[in-house]
Amino acid sequence: MNTQLTIGFLPLVDACLPILAREHGFAEDEGISLSLVKDLSWATVLDRLLYGHSDAAHMIAPLAIAATLGRGRPAQPLAAPFVLGLNGNAITLAPKLAQRVRGGETGLGDPVKVGAALREVALERAAAGKPLTFGVVHRYSSHNYMLRYWLASCGIHPDKDVDISTVAPPFCAEALELGEVDGICVGEPWNSVAVEKGVGEIVLSTSQIWRRGVEKVLALREPVLEEKREAVLRLIRALCRAAAHFVDPINWEHNAAILARPEYLDGSPELIRRAIADQILIARGGTMIHYPDFMFQYREAANFPWVSQAEWLYSQMVRWDGLTFDRASADKAARVFRPDIYRAALLGTNEPLPGASSKVEGSIVTPTVVGTQQGNMVLESNAFFDGKVFDPQRIEEYLAQLP
Repeated sequence: MNTQLTIGFLPLVDACLPILAREHGFAEDEGISLSLVKDLSWATVLDRLLYGHSDAAHMIAPLAIAATLGRGRPAQPLAAPFVLGLNGNAITLAPKLAQRVRGGETGLGDPVKVGAALREVALERAAAGKPLTFGVVHRYSSHNYMLRYWLASCGIHPDKDVDISTVAPPFCAEALELGEVDGICVGEPWNSVAVEKGVGEIVLSTSQIWRRGVEKVLALREPVLEEKREAVLRLIRALCRAAAHFVDPINWEHNAAILARPEYLDGSPELIRRAIADQILIARGGTMIHYPDFMFQYREAANFPWVSQAEWLYSQMVRWDGLTFDRASADKAARVFRPDIYRAALLGTNEPLPGASSKVEGSIVTPTVVGTQQGNMVLESNAFFDGKVFDPQRIEEYLAQLP
């Protein structure tokens, strides 16, 4: 008899791996049966997980850390033994604002140039008492941290020069359409929905801000991980098979059709296929562009929970929550990411395993061969757009030199 696991998710393209593990039988091959529960907000996904209504969740990575540290609610330790994807988000602005800051360019903008142009508008609007408003999917989301990182690096103070509010992903296009926000930072297909409606234009991909930024994770409560450890190991193997299947071009059409079903994303197969294929329509009536690695679900240890990525997220929590760096809290945040579980699941398979569990983020600018526990691995650029690097051994020094 198969072990039953319930997984909560939001209707986003990067919920693909649990969905495809179920639909293609990869989970069943591993002796597990997946029940998937769709929600509309990250708060509900988290509640369902913490109150034991789900065993695991498709979750924004910083939220797993915030829950563990007790930010905004009583602390409950979560574990993230698998990364469901890197990047896959975009910054979409109302058309008039997008056209002004893009400066006549038709593709994705340069983060520095777009940021400089946006700063002029932001300061004008702030001086007039009508600050620009941006929608992000949750306070503790990579969307929020990526947006803030970019704004601050371009001379825009995220808490003084603009307003940032929370909008659940399925409502981001409507928020733009109603003028409630001037811009959104959200995952696909919701940027493309805004473009198709003519209420938004994409100006940046978050992969331009941090080339290999962590996005969604598989999150579980620590007691559940321990209780159902063998089932979790089998789930990780099934998710790896799903990831390899997802990125193979021969499967794009079929997988887009699956994800588009009412019980999953309930959306357009065409928009979903674009995201899978790294195809982006910047503005309605415009030309489709190909931006490699817009979404990143496999290869280069994309699914490996690098401890250094959890520590970068903690550094941004300290930065934007007005906290003081605390070594004990940093260590708790680091322990949320569980490379030991990932390794246990995949040791002896054909999946490459890194030799290290942490790295200096932003330090790789050209393809680099790295040491492995098994297999061979080349990591490509993981650069931040401003050229800064994050050394997890020097978090306080890193924070001190940020704007």
